Amino acid sequence: MSHSPRIRTVMGCTLLVAALGASATACGSSSHPLAEKPYDAADQIEVSGPAEGKKADPDKPLEVTSEDDGSRITDVTATDGIGRYVAGELSADGSRWHSTAPLAADAHYTVRVSTEDEDGAPGRKVLTFDTAKPDKNKALKVTFGPDAGTYGVGQPITAELSAPVKDKAARAIVERALKVDSQPAVNGSWTWVDDKHLHYRPEEYWPAHATVEAHSNLAGIKVTDRLWGGAAKSLRLTIGDRIEAITDAGSHSMTVYRNGEEINQIPVTTGKPGFETRNGVKVVLGKEYFVRMRSTSIGIAAGSSDSYDLPVYYATRVTWSGEYVHAAPWSTGSQGSANVSHGCTGMSTSNAEWFFNTVRAGDIVKVVNSNGAQMDPFGNGFGDWNLNWQSWEKGSAIQATTPSGHSTAEQARLSPEV
Repeated sequence: MSHSPRIRTVMGCTLLVAALGASATACGSSSHPLAEKPYDAADQIEVSGPAEGKKADPDKPLEVTSEDDGSRITDVTATDGIGRYVAGELSADGSRWHSTAPLAADAHYTVRVSTEDEDGAPGRKVLTFDTAKPDKNKALKVTFGPDAGTYGVGQPITAELSAPVKDKAARAIVERALKVDSQPAVNGSWTWVDDKHLHYRPEEYWPAHATVEAHSNLAGIKVTDRLWGGAAKSLRLTIGDRIEAITDAGSHSMTVYRNGEEINQIPVTTGKPGFETRNGVKVVLGKEYFVRMRSTSIGIAAGSSDSYDLPVYYATRVTWSGEYVHAAPWSTGSQGSANVSHGCTGMSTSNAEWFFNTVRAGDIVKVVNSNGAQMDPFGNGFGDWNLNWQSWEKGSAIQATTPSGHSTAEQARLSPEV
């Protein structure tokens, strides 16, 4: 195996002591090799790297070797300027250490090598080097979502990549660099929706009043031969009360809970035969005080018995294709007793106003006992919670041994259903 030019630095005793922040000692101290402080191991250790005055190629691994038969390497730490460690492996005989993770581009590294000579005396070598900048046209940018703010317990964290990443090993590099921390801590995971989008959620809903932060350590990291990680803006969310609205399409009622306690029960109507409301967990996407709903936007021809063109108030959206919880004063006679809508959950204007003012984006809206299809996990809002935890982890490049096979559904219509 050929090697890149090597950094071979022999430091004088004074220089070494300065690097280690220790008080000066004479090179010829009689206390060596049993000195309390490590001796200068510069002439025993060789580190791969750039030629003098050059920057290291981050594409090449870092390698540390012992050049003295009577000494061995006991430990190597390599960190960049922002504290990221380079993973590596040390051979059993202590003759060689090599990096097992890529170096970051455009970074400043400090390498600390600890050794032991044949008498057991400790040695030390410390050196620094810089890596070259990546091609700016190869930067893989990450955009976290949603916008900073306060959300409900069902809100997933999203990450959108500026370029597709298909290879599983490359996906693992990306995923390991995308960090989500919460207080209190939760068990959570990313899943790949498609080649450019990831979602992060906990195993259970976020704890009420949690603080959630997402950030990327991908900057400067090689992802593929053609992509290097770029900078990303971090994200901070707060989680509000645990609000859950459970709609029972069979009994035509919605029960709303705050932090596990029932706070309201509302008569509703859901989708009639042929337009049944989707079963499953949905997440509030947003709220619109007024929406004009037209049947032609969901493929119902004008003039048919099912056509409509209605002004709708207090509309809380739960799918991109147009499913809302909203005021439906035209169906108050059926609310609580029959399902007559085109897929939305309708209620009286006063109840819809209360619901509109109670919920926020990220809150849970769950439908049970409908004859409709199951809510899609992706592509039509946030159906993430309709996957059990085992299935969710299969979508991770680092949590599971096989990919999930899930992909983003065809772009959903932004048209309403009533």
